[in-house]
Amino acid sequence: MGWKITTIIVLVAVATGLFLSGVFKTPPEPLEFQDNYWGRGAKPSSKPPKDHDKIHEISVNVPNASLVDLKNRLKNSHWFEALENVEFQYGFRLNYMQDLVTYWTDKYDWKKQEAYLNTFPHYKTNIEGIDVHFIRVKPKLKPGQTAKPLMIVHGWPGSVFEFYKMIPMLVDPTSHGGSEDEVFEVIAPSIPGYGFSEVPHKKGFDQIAAGQMFLKLMERLGFEKFYLQGGDWGAFITRIMALVKPSAITGLHSNMPIVDTADPGLIIRTMIGSVFPSLVGVKPEEYDRVYPYGSMVMTLLQETGYMHIQATKPDTVGFALNDSPVGLAAYILEKFSTWTNPANRDLSDGGLEKYYTKDELLTSVMIYWLTGTITSSMRFYKEAFAGKAMETNSMQVTVPTGIAAFPHELGHNPEAWCRLFHTNLIHFTLMPDGGHFAAFEKPALLAEDIRTFVKKVESLKSKDE
Repeated sequence: MGWKITTIIVLVAVATGLFLSGVFKTPPEPLEFQDNYWGRGAKPSSKPPKDHDKIHEISVNVPNASLVDLKNRLKNSHWFEALENVEFQYGFRLNYMQDLVTYWTDKYDWKKQEAYLNTFPHYKTNIEGIDVHFIRVKPKLKPGQTAKPLMIVHGWPGSVFEFYKMIPMLVDPTSHGGSEDEVFEVIAPSIPGYGFSEVPHKKGFDQIAAGQMFLKLMERLGFEKFYLQGGDWGAFITRIMALVKPSAITGLHSNMPIVDTADPGLIIRTMIGSVFPSLVGVKPEEYDRVYPYGSMVMTLLQETGYMHIQATKPDTVGFALNDSPVGLAAYILEKFSTWTNPANRDLSDGGLEKYYTKDELLTSVMIYWLTGTITSSMRFYKEAFAGKAMETNSMQVTVPTGIAAFPHELGHNPEAWCRLFHTNLIHFTLMPDGGHFAAFEKPALLAEDIRTFVKKVESLKSKDE
């Protein structure tokens, strides 16, 4: 009888091991370039004009009429009665919003911020029927010096403005603690439907479509190989770019690593890890970032109500947010509060000015307000779950990968779990501080981790040559 029980235990253990290894999973279909067109009307049947791929330098220049309209709306805001003894637990706090609106109306200077935005060169080019906006910042190189091309991609509710403090650290490293051989040329596109990029005019524009578009952008700019970095949707998009065309990607760096959370093997690992963390690769220093898992799930439920709205009926809430600057500010900045650190829910100002200035916060909102892109930006969630974008989470990235895991990110994926979906993970850092908006909140920490990762990639390349 004993040998039978032993045999059963061994068979169960082997079956579990095979299950966890993914042997029984059906591999997803490989990603391929699609013949997309996101412009108005039907795709032109004739050949595009010779200058269809021209790149135009632009500047941010908002008409005064838009600013007058904004000020009138702010002055005519309709307020509700706040609850007593409530900070940010119910959402954005009324008293702090009223203070912010007073500053917005009387002291905030958009033209000053506009001039700051224009300190970096802005461009547009038409890809697949719509105008794609991007920033391209070239370093001042010494004779014999070369720059490494790096595309950095933002997420929601962000914009390229998030990168303004970090970009100088990448293009001028010697002024920011780096060395001369760590110079980057930075390309930061606005996701179509966000900020200064044109809104896609047809449904279906998801993260796969954005990835394909950004690969075409880099090709148009003359880059055969380049580095990628992203967080939030930027992490999804850059990961997909590495899946679609790995031969063009020198290395992928992410501050929000993507894994397939619906993978049965990963679910089992999560359960086992709560009791036997070492068996499933959860390091002692990572344990408190993952467990107690029930608490982590409750936090996610508290913080993802927006996602259910945006993934189902984004246009409905879009009417309200596109019509009210105060509503838009509350919707966006509440995320900057809680996603930077969930403990900010208990602070009277949501902890916002602990990490950012009022000008930085309002400029982030203004980019959505003045371009009227909050609704189109939210559609990105609808398209993500309606198409095949989420299926890519189960695909394995093979390019050299680096991950910066910030402690206050919405969730933590242990290094061992990230390796299941990134077969060439050469760099993993448990960051000492910071949350979801890493480039905005902790630009120096993120820039340094990018440089460290790239040094590892370049070292491996030199050994192979």
